[in-house]
Amino acid sequence: MIDNTHSHEASCHPVKKGRPDILLWGSLLSVVALYIIHWQLPARTALPAWLNALGVSVFDLMNTIWWGISIGIVMVAVLAKIPREFVISVLGRKGGLGGIVRATFGGLLLDLCSHGILMVGAKLYERGASAGQVIAFLVASPWNSFSLTLVLFALVGLNWTLAFIGLSMLIAVITGLVFEILVARGTLPANPNTLDLPEGFEFWQEARSQLKGAHYGSQFWSSLAVSGIKDSRPVLRWILFGVLLAGLVQAFVDTGSLQTYFGPTLAGLGLTVLVATVMEVCSEGSTPIAADLLTRANAPGNSFAFLMTGVSTDYTEIMILKDTTKSWKFALFLPLVTVPQVLLIGWILNMVG
Repeated sequence: MIDNTHSHEASCHPVKKGRPDILLWGSLLSVVALYIIHWQLPARTALPAWLNALGVSVFDLMNTIWWGISIGIVMVAVLAKIPREFVISVLGRKGGLGGIVRATFGGLLLDLCSHGILMVGAKLYERGASAGQVIAFLVASPWNSFSLTLVLFALVGLNWTLAFIGLSMLIAVITGLVFEILVARGTLPANPNTLDLPEGFEFWQEARSQLKGAHYGSQFWSSLAVSGIKDSRPVLRWILFGVLLAGLVQAFVDTGSLQTYFGPTLAGLGLTVLVATVMEVCSEGSTPIAADLLTRANAPGNSFAFLMTGVSTDYTEIMILKDTTKSWKFALFLPLVTVPQVLLIGWILNMVG
């Protein structure tokens, strides 16, 4: 029951062989250095004020999310063992509401970033998933992966995390249904491909067979550990980079300014969406910043919008959708349908939060 293919082909911004992962190692070394600076030199006044503030921020963030990262690595390893046919079977052979809901939950199973998930989404389209299923899969997946859910829970608490997950799934289902309607009306092109599950594939029967046939010896557990660490690297590089970004925001942008420009107002919500659109950062990197918008700017709607709009308006996602479907219209309808929903829900969250 081993399938490591999705983790390799779906890596976010893959690094060429023989070249060091500058983003990963640069972010890791910076985080470690700043952590040690605050840990070992808490009373040192010779350091610049901004460096002290940056060290405090990184120290507090890493102490908050380390357990989420650890469990996330374990989950990445487990998910890497699940054959892709199981994910495709969860989507179902037909579209409609049932297929879109299954696609939404199927997207939650994959622990990939907002760019990595695109490779899987494109493959699902090639294998025959409906337009609505593919879009629901993409919208629901990016920051709802298990590891990021744990990180978000550590940063903003259980209630807001569950609210964000539920609302993002609602947007995914609504957007998927809209795409199904547009395809049925001929506004958008239908998927010319067909789903290619093995003939006679039954999810539960195959799952029992795979579990019984698996060997849980030392080789299995060592493979699990190696794959967990290796496959988590694309996620870790962006989490660590996000910690640095959040630290820089806390070091150079005081709480008053953050509340003024990114507070729970229509102007703050609009500016948040604009920054999320322009900023080319994976979902892992955006999570700590989104948490800062909630905790310091007191703007839960802006936090939710930052997470969601970064996915919906990402030019990489739009270009891959265009190449996959051979349709500019299909790709551009993603932000056209999702952004108004995000803005509405963000405004409501700011009003009630």
